[in-house]
Amino acid sequence: MDYNLTEELSMLKDMTYKFAVNEIAPHSAECDREEKYTPEIVKKAAELGLVGAWIPEEYGGAGMGILGQAIITEQLSRVDMGIGTNIITASFGCEAIYLYGSEEQKQKYLPKVCKGEWVSSGAFTEPNAGTDAAGYQTRAVRDGDDFIINGSKIFITNGTVSDFMVVQAITQPDEKRHKRFSQIIVDANSEGITRSKLHGKLGIRSSDTAQISFENVRVPQSNLVGTDGKGFPQLMHFFDITRMMVAAQALGISQACLDEAVKYSKERYAFGNPIGSYQATMTKLTEMAVKVETLRNIVYKAAWLVDTGKPDFTLSAMAKYLGGQTAVFCANAAIEIHGGYGYMEEYNVQKWYRDAKILEIYEGTKEAEVMAIGRVLQS
Repeated sequence: MDYNLTEELSMLKDMTYKFAVNEIAPHSAECDREEKYTPEIVKKAAELGLVGAWIPEEYGGAGMGILGQAIITEQLSRVDMGIGTNIITASFGCEAIYLYGSEEQKQKYLPKVCKGEWVSSGAFTEPNAGTDAAGYQTRAVRDGDDFIINGSKIFITNGTVSDFMVVQAITQPDEKRHKRFSQIIVDANSEGITRSKLHGKLGIRSSDTAQISFENVRVPQSNLVGTDGKGFPQLMHFFDITRMMVAAQALGISQACLDEAVKYSKERYAFGNPIGSYQATMTKLTEMAVKVETLRNIVYKAAWLVDTGKPDFTLSAMAKYLGGQTAVFCANAAIEIHGGYGYMEEYNVQKWYRDAKILEIYEGTKEAEVMAIGRVLQS
């Protein structure tokens, strides 16, 4: 449907989808099967301005805003959410630097990421604390002009391939729970860091995910991002922005499932007629279409509001919540419409089914989104 996108955004949408079809699709099955990260594709995407496109031009980005980034995310995820994630998250962590970092930090890190020279990551989740971000235990102790970091992180996107990471760590251990944390930029190749790739994921298998341990890692205190002790609210605002990209991933994969299901329903015959002519199939397709259209409206609106300076982060949480549910529903329905063939590797729907589940888990579980939305409704 026509969303009255500007000419620039319409061109971005078309260019991104064409890039995904030509550069990503041919490698999709192999990278999924072999859990292969794709630095060469990330580099090509950067050359087109698709990496960190939300970053303003003054810092090397394309200046496309959050809506532009959502559209890029949607179109990449229509083709392959795993490889698409490599492109989308090449700037993951940079949101904290842009929102809270010093001018020197912005100039040092953001342009190199946008050019595809560096990949960033956000080292937040820990083995015993995921959604409970106030439960992180990694510590950064002051020593002269440095921090000494000890602790461990898990499920870190780009963990083994990033050049630097924004680490959430306790710097004020004697403060109350939500005032203990700070964010610190850490060179990923620093002495004392061990990075181990995690294998055997259900989906998005070409996206690099790792466990990271810090053992007496020395970092200059000048690498502090934002205000000491304000790391928790900084992280919450960080997720206010990034969860919209998860919703956009969900939109892309849901659209892909709908498109493929419609196509198959016209080609596959049963009892002498296309299966799409039967009410049972029509019902599934209709429910998919309604959910996808609803999700697109909420994702685009949430992103547009941020770009216009009137953010509604409750709406962003709603987009994330609805997105995960929609993607899982559409992937399941697409499998059912394909029948036994949908269960086979040669059909994309089985991969999309595996990829979709993570959308209900990372960047805040669906239960966490219920709490976030519910608190606002009860206020």
